[in-house]
Amino acid sequence: MIIDVEGIVLNTKSYSDTSLILDILTIDRGIIGVLAKGCKSLKSNLRSVTDKLTYATFTIYYKKDKLSILTEATIINNFSNIKKDIEKISYASFLLDLTHQVYKQCEKNDLYNLLISALIKINDNFNPLIITNIIELKYLDYLGVMPSIEGCIICGSKNVITLSSDKGGYLCKKCRTIEPIVNEMTIRLIRMYYYVDINKISKLDIDKKIVIEVNNFIDDYYDRYTGLYLKSKTFLKQLLEKIKN
Repeated sequence: MIIDVEGIVLNTKSYSDTSLILDILTIDRGIIGVLAKGCKSLKSNLRSVTDKLTYATFTIYYKKDKLSILTEATIINNFSNIKKDIEKISYASFLLDLTHQVYKQCEKNDLYNLLISALIKINDNFNPLIITNIIELKYLDYLGVMPSIEGCIICGSKNVITLSSDKGGYLCKKCRTIEPIVNEMTIRLIRMYYYVDINKISKLDIDKKIVIEVNNFIDDYYDRYTGLYLKSKTFLKQLLEKIKN
């Protein structure tokens, strides 16, 4: 049957010299594999709507559990600010890759709204590292490895003074051993990142050192507990090193 479905292209791969297979995360049907016939041709009307990061309403000949066929698409948001900035493109690409991997493990439709909200904020010139960290922290819940952010991971005390990716969350003074003390704002932000509604963010005025401290914790936590190793993340780390220097 022919249907219209809202979605975003997470990934593309060649099918032939002229065609692509698109992995489209949709608003209500999960990830759909869609064949875009002849889209590589200069004359194809599909050429401009089959790139990674295309956010559109797709008209497809839908085949459940099989490869669907793309007939046309209407762009919802072209993310023009993202596409003209290498830093924004890098963060957006990572979020697409991360969402793809997380969805494979939990298949939750609400990942779609989180991803779109994050991309819109990045396109609106909000700090892409902060927005990405917010998404990363929220996704840990879907992966089943959320750190303890309600109290000390060991004793449950609310009087926490630092956090540890190795031990899995917040630590109080009594339970801390060799872990370095982080800024008090870093502790607060980890919890805020998890609970914040991205759509309601209107300002992000956070000290750069705090942003880096939060990012370091999330990076290390992902390395220890998720088993996700994405090439796009490696590039982001290299990019961040250049920014810090």
